[in-house]
Amino acid sequence: MLAAKLPPPIKRLGQHFLIDTNIVRKIVALAELEPGDHVLEIGPGRGILTEALCRAAGRVTAVEVDSRLHAYLESRRTELPNVELVCEDALSYPVESLPVGTVVVANLPYYISTPLLFKLLDQRGRFPRMVLMLQAEVADRLVANPGGSEYGVLSVMAQYAAEITKSFRVSSQCFRPRPEVASAVVLLRKKERTRLSKQEEASFRAIVKAAFAHRRKTLINSLRDEGYELTSLAERLKRLDIDPTRRAETLSVEDFLRLALAHSSHRL
Repeated sequence: MLAAKLPPPIKRLGQHFLIDTNIVRKIVALAELEPGDHVLEIGPGRGILTEALCRAAGRVTAVEVDSRLHAYLESRRTELPNVELVCEDALSYPVESLPVGTVVVANLPYYISTPLLFKLLDQRGRFPRMVLMLQAEVADRLVANPGGSEYGVLSVMAQYAAEITKSFRVSSQCFRPRPEVASAVVLLRKKERTRLSKQEEASFRAIVKAAFAHRRKTLINSLRDEGYELTSLAERLKRLDIDPTRRAETLSVEDFLRLALAHSSHRL
């Protein structure tokens, strides 16, 4: 069966197709795939990475929202014998249905990369590692240290859940059409043990989001504005040796963990 004609990119979907086979090799090597592995690929596009994953792993689930690209990949079935092609929005795809141990390898659609990251991190017990191509700005946020403008909710939540390495940058020349933003590949390995229970983790997430909701405000004012009780808040921060006049971006992941545990135990 002849492959269908290559569909042109759709701008509103932020489609920039990887064309560099050397970058593909580097991504697959970073994923350390075994022949029996199950891989989740999000946004396979025209299939250059999908082909390589198909050769390196036992099974690939490729989720593509664009029905034209899905049809194009379907027309190449003989080249992709162990690939399950799913035509669906990755944000609504039930990743919880995938087997535990699935490895995520993807050139994430940049316009939805942040909500996708949160969705994947929420299911990190299923995914021992993730190799993701992202907008360089998002990669920088993932590995950011406290004190800078890049450090925020994503930095704290991701670093709590995973060990993160920014592995290499990818030139815009490696895509067609060329994106206007820089790209980078990151490796996330889930932490085997995290300190919080599910209930405590919900508290942790809520506090982190509230603390960063008003970045220019002090920590105590931002938390107050997001509905936290002021009466005991200052006292508890003092007990934790966290200055209430600090801003959220100066707190470490450890600081937020202590704050969340205090909230779960005593209700801020």
